[in-house]
Amino acid sequence: MKSETISWTGQSVERVEDAALLTGRGRFIDDLGVRPGTLHAAILRSPHAHAEILGIDIATAAAMPGVAAVITGRDLATLTTPMVAGLKVAVENWPMAVERVRYVGEPVAIVVAQDRYLAEDAVDAVEVEYDPLPCVVDTLASLEAGAPVLHDKTGANLVSDRYFRYGDPDAAFGEAAHRVSVSVSYPRNTGAPMETFGVVAEYDPHEDVYDILANFQGPFSIHAVLARCLKVPGNRLRLRMPPDSGGSFGVKQGVAPYAVLLGVAARMTGRPVKWIEDRLEHLGAAVAATNRVTTLKAAVTVQGRITALDWDQVEDCGAYPRAPEPATLYRMHGNMTGAYDIRNLAIRNRVVLTNKAPTGLVRGFGGPQVYYALERLMQRIAVELRLDPLAVIRANLIPAGAFPYRTASGALYDSGDYIKAFDLALAEGRLADLQARRDAARAAGKRYGIGFAAAVEPSVSNMGYITAVLTAAERKKAGPKNGAQATATVSLDPVGSVSVHVASVPQGQGHRTVLAQVVADVFGLPHHDIRIVADLDTGKDAWSIASGNYSSRFAAAVAGTAHLAATRLRDKLGLIAASQVGVDPDQIGFAGGAVFAKGEPGKAMPFARVAALSHWSPALLPAGVDQAIRETAFWTPPELSAPSEDDQVNSSLCHGFIFDMAGVEVDPVSGKVRIDRYVTMHDCGRILHPGMVEGQIRGGFAQALGATLYEELAYGEDGAFLTGTFADYLLPTATETPDIDILHIETPSPFTPLGAKGVGEGNCMSTPVCLANAIADALGVAELDLPLNPARVAALAAAPEPPRPETDRAAVTARPGDRALRGEGQARVAAAPEAVWAMLLDVDTLASIIPGCHGVKQLSDTHFKADVTLGVGPVKGRYKAEIKLSDLVAPQAATLTGSVSGALGTGGGSGRVTLAAGEGGGTLIAYTYEAAVGGKVAAIGGRLLDGAAKAIIGQFFAALARKASPARPGLIARLFRRRA
Repeated sequence: MKSETISWTGQSVERVEDAALLTGRGRFIDDLGVRPGTLHAAILRSPHAHAEILGIDIATAAAMPGVAAVITGRDLATLTTPMVAGLKVAVENWPMAVERVRYVGEPVAIVVAQDRYLAEDAVDAVEVEYDPLPCVVDTLASLEAGAPVLHDKTGANLVSDRYFRYGDPDAAFGEAAHRVSVSVSYPRNTGAPMETFGVVAEYDPHEDVYDILANFQGPFSIHAVLARCLKVPGNRLRLRMPPDSGGSFGVKQGVAPYAVLLGVAARMTGRPVKWIEDRLEHLGAAVAATNRVTTLKAAVTVQGRITALDWDQVEDCGAYPRAPEPATLYRMHGNMTGAYDIRNLAIRNRVVLTNKAPTGLVRGFGGPQVYYALERLMQRIAVELRLDPLAVIRANLIPAGAFPYRTASGALYDSGDYIKAFDLALAEGRLADLQARRDAARAAGKRYGIGFAAAVEPSVSNMGYITAVLTAAERKKAGPKNGAQATATVSLDPVGSVSVHVASVPQGQGHRTVLAQVVADVFGLPHHDIRIVADLDTGKDAWSIASGNYSSRFAAAVAGTAHLAATRLRDKLGLIAASQVGVDPDQIGFAGGAVFAKGEPGKAMPFARVAALSHWSPALLPAGVDQAIRETAFWTPPELSAPSEDDQVNSSLCHGFIFDMAGVEVDPVSGKVRIDRYVTMHDCGRILHPGMVEGQIRGGFAQALGATLYEELAYGEDGAFLTGTFADYLLPTATETPDIDILHIETPSPFTPLGAKGVGEGNCMSTPVCLANAIADALGVAELDLPLNPARVAALAAAPEPPRPETDRAAVTARPGDRALRGEGQARVAAAPEAVWAMLLDVDTLASIIPGCHGVKQLSDTHFKADVTLGVGPVKGRYKAEIKLSDLVAPQAATLTGSVSGALGTGGGSGRVTLAAGEGGGTLIAYTYEAAVGGKVAAIGGRLLDGAAKAIIGQFFAALARKASPARPGLIARLFRRRA
């Protein structure tokens, strides 16, 4: 009993998903209908990186029309428990701040109202009193004695410190002819999916059941975390995922805390509650890839052969070690020697906390951080030992005959021929031509370099890898955790149609197309006859704690499990068909939509008739066949065992191979990097759909290009978030993304049902360091950290700049991380200077001409308070402002110094205003100002802030011109009369 032909698997058939997605008919979370009466939520977030919450006044917001509830951290704490942290540390990991905020953007309160507009307005009316605390954002500074401690009960920001030894690294270093080292600081970045987080939550008080729809990616180990946090058994938390998700790249596992917040909101209001994250919220407070500081040392022979590696990694997980972190640090634990045959290994892993948003999984998680250090080291070995970098790579690659290959730290590399792939990439990628282009460019005085990178791409994670953060004794006490599991259900309806359901929700990868191909081949059917259901409901569908769409597990695990389920069902159908036509089951074949006896042309039946028989005539089923209606397969590979007593762990099931080379030209003046050619070689096992594999590679390359040249989630020294819009967090577009040459070899995995390995994360690992190596080669530099934006590249290429000359211009004192704004201008007013002076700071006049002013209160002759609402680009908020006068020279000049604070940020500045008689009896007003802003408002981009500042000041003077009247005595005039 088997399929007689393989018609679809391995072909680039048209994607099933595209018709809906390209015509705007995708079913994303915000497209799905909600129940009548559903409320909408908006979240108030902290403008401070570290502060005690002294009080929250919600009275005004709660009384606003349409507001159903205002929920604070203390309300949350009555209904939930802290989320289980990824480490056994004394950290209360609440989804919302309870008594202290620890990063800019941390939720402080939730407003639930009839619509999002009312909720946003009410958020502006919530007043929070903070007591700011010292903060720390630098990874290494968090380790220093005296650094501000984020969580008092931990006593320090270092929450994990583990040492690992494999082989005899000390002896290898002692005998080494050379020691080469690199130190790198890998920055924070994110996946920036097109669709942000979304949650719709309901609570049934009669059943004590939470029903939460979220564009959640998994893994479903988080289901247990959420159930515990919400204080309900797992069977009373129903998680549902929509059919479509607008990208994730790992980031959407970070929706978990918001599932708790919205669940509590639904419980407190007694109605469904919906929340869709905006882009400012996403960039500032969604999970990010960890930033890591790495020092990597190698013991090297004269020929460039590495005999030992010594890793020192300091992982910055932000303000809270949220599960599944520190997964990013340990996912690559078995792969720390990369594609190289290195038997001696030392590792020190430290996890620290800083006043930044918590981190999570981002495409290739752990891989970019590891390979940036490892492949930079390979290039430095070549440079320092004066060797050909390709010779250094070749000398260290794992030989073909060694597979399956066990690494020093425990990974079992399933298959590969790294040297063959390496040689093929050099030949078909036209290395000689690339070298000739480099030589010609350098002869013309240009900066041109070639970079290389080799990487192993792990896929299908072993749940046990994360437990390597614990000692062997701690693991024994906690109980075993290991393995991976995928589930798939194949079912037949009464008319013989085939449906497939998998516990893996796609984020654009094409699950429905590939699954249809795989299952169609099992049954010998056209692929378009197979219906795939890819949404998920934990309340009714088959799933396991390891289910989900993450770690490149779809082709290897999910599609393979669907193949297993379909094969089991097909074998039952074969037994039924054999009994119907009176032949031995081994004679039954499936092809062309029919089930037939091979060699006996008259003994055949339509597939649909055989498939429907269990529904219509179950009494005719042969012995040994209980039903042929549905098969659910759970697949668990035996190769994924728990970490051993000596901390060896096979952290992933499959291991693809990548070798990249790139030629780049660098303009030393502008810092612009032009990619002349990029070649990427992949071994991802058996290829199921070549077109989609190419799409995954190109997508990974584009994302890696952003990480290399553009992207960084930047913070000021005071914790202010600086890259809150796409004006400052730059992403590559199609214009910036060059074409690339993609090459393949196939070494099928012996560990997966279809021989497939993962693909799609690899270039996120290999491309950043490949391009960095090319830039280093072009500029002849030893140290360079990402992102290699034009300013940083130009600085690497240029000679040191002369010191900046001193200036007499008074500067506003800005905190580190604040946005500095400076400007000047003029305005003409049709009134005499004395009249303008008299009214300039009159309380009533100020209230009428300050943009967005709700009132001015005079505290003294020279001190005022105002309540204003200001909008800057996409950010609008209410602020408390203070203004003080100084250096009064009536009626000619005055200095105004002010400060503002509100939920969206803080600011301060000073300005000098001068009045001079103009033509026709009017007044020429000249002004200069300097200001600094911090918090959320500082994240919206320098150009928007500069433009907004000029617009607001322009509005002020335009209103002053309209109000100007020489008959109105003003505050300054009255003040000077008193002094006279």
